[in-house]
Amino acid sequence: MATEIDGIKVHVRSWNDAASPTIVCLHGFTGSSNTWLQLANNIAARVIAIDLIGHGKTSAPEDVGQYTMDAQVELLENLFEHLSLHSIILLGYSLGGRVALSYAVRYPNRIQQLILESASPGLENVEDRLARQEADNSLATEIEQNGLIAFIDKWQDIPLFASQRQLPQEVQKAVREERLQQREIGLANSLRGMGTGVMPQLWDRLNELKMPVTLITGQLDTKFVAIAEQMEKHITKVKHQTILGAGHAIHVENLVEFATIVKETFQEI
Repeated sequence: MATEIDGIKVHVRSWNDAASPTIVCLHGFTGSSNTWLQLANNIAARVIAIDLIGHGKTSAPEDVGQYTMDAQVELLENLFEHLSLHSIILLGYSLGGRVALSYAVRYPNRIQQLILESASPGLENVEDRLARQEADNSLATEIEQNGLIAFIDKWQDIPLFASQRQLPQEVQKAVREERLQQREIGLANSLRGMGTGVMPQLWDRLNELKMPVTLITGQLDTKFVAIAEQMEKHITKVKHQTILGAGHAIHVENLVEFATIVKETFQEI
């Protein structure tokens, strides 16, 4: 369904509506709510998946100011209020993990559990932030100039997703088809507005998280394993689980183990 919030049409999908608890899922860059269909089929919980701004069937405005992390967090808060989602498990993957973490810092009282898959609190070092902003801005321009297909061809071959080349062809095809449903302006402005380099970094706010936090990383994704290990040191109630043989997208590469970890969080509510 599409719900208009602050002039933005936000696409929301839900499964298992009569079940409890409620888990809200946020996809990664180039993803959509479709990312979570298989998870929803493997857990006994109400699953609500949201297309982030510029992605899937949610609006992709031309104004980059509507893509900032602050704007996305406020859009989620107003959506949750509209949907009467007052007590949830919040799960975010990659970009969605950064959004989920940003939301949790600002609105902690709405969250029973926070699950972050391959996520980062941003970049502490100013030089690293500026370099990443420059890289993301360059990539955004490339998307607009060369088109979606050329970008997806390039994106699916970056080292971050190397482990996915071992997946069955039908799974790889489904991931590609989901990416090809995007729009150039949405992806470009997402990079410009809430890329890792431009988002407010949250390292010095991790200690504010009082809800239980589960960090999930893939063994082959060494960069994000290291980030999660550093995050552990700053969060009071934290568990970090690394999945052997998996890369960045654990929910795609090892759905069974990923779903098991998610279900384990239900027992702590």
